[in-house]
Amino acid sequence: MTSTRDHTRIVFMGTPDFAVPSLRLLLEEGYHVVGVVTQPDRPKGRKKVLTPTPVKEEALKHGLPVYQPLKLRAPEAVEEVRALQPDLIITAAYGQILPKSVLDLPKHGCINVHGSLLPKYRGGAPIQRAIMNGESATGVTIMYMAEGLDTGDMLTRVEVPITDEDDSGTIFTKLSEAGAELLRDTLPDLLEGKLQAVPQNEAEASYARNLSRDDERIDWQRDARSLFNQVRGLRPFSGGFTLWNGDVLKIWRCQPAASKAASGAKPGTVLDTSGECIVVAAGEGSALLITELQPAGKKAMSAADFVRGGQIQKGTVFGDE
Repeated sequence: MTSTRDHTRIVFMGTPDFAVPSLRLLLEEGYHVVGVVTQPDRPKGRKKVLTPTPVKEEALKHGLPVYQPLKLRAPEAVEEVRALQPDLIITAAYGQILPKSVLDLPKHGCINVHGSLLPKYRGGAPIQRAIMNGESATGVTIMYMAEGLDTGDMLTRVEVPITDEDDSGTIFTKLSEAGAELLRDTLPDLLEGKLQAVPQNEAEASYARNLSRDDERIDWQRDARSLFNQVRGLRPFSGGFTLWNGDVLKIWRCQPAASKAASGAKPGTVLDTSGECIVVAAGEGSALLITELQPAGKKAMSAADFVRGGQIQKGTVFGDE
């Protein structure tokens, strides 16, 4: 006797590491994945080596057919998906909006494993934005896909706390694993028609736009807690940066602190270099304790090693052009 999962034809669409646990879960649970759609291979590293996506690598390990259309809405790409005769399409950080011609293909619809508690943080950078905005929790929502960006009705969701020890890297891992577990719990009831989808409250919606270079620039007028959230929200992908002697100085790790010395200092002024960190005045009488940084053209290093190199002194002002 075959179960629903045995004869439900599933097409999985995903690209980065975030999506791999969900694909792996489908295979471990015995679901019938008939094809995987992912982004095209991209040049990576200084040598620009053409590199497959993490989802493609996982799919090939299991002998799954892989499709990599440059644009999913192209007629030939739609026909490739149609030929797979999907009963259900599951996406997780695929990176392209599904056109209506694809959304209409499967009888069970298209569902997305999204890394936020919708309707908050729709869009391409929900994890980073949640941390940068100082949220104490985020989560995963499994939702039906619609023509709008992350606007579809919600099926299930799970909350994941954000601690001060977390950064975007740790939360990506936590949410990717939580998303796979949520998918495990959601699919049986979905396929048996037992789930009631809930519309999103548009009044509570917010948009997490993709990150730009401006998001990495440190504005020392902001309070240290905000700067701490900014830096860890960008880690480990890009880090925050300030200017020092006209060059970019990346900041990878830091902590917020109160400081009497900061209250009368120009924001961005180095207040102390005598310990294991560089203390810098920030807005609202606060101070940022930098513990790891990276000068232009060099590797990341501890603040203590940077100070020992004799390159930074008390009274230096970061951020000045």
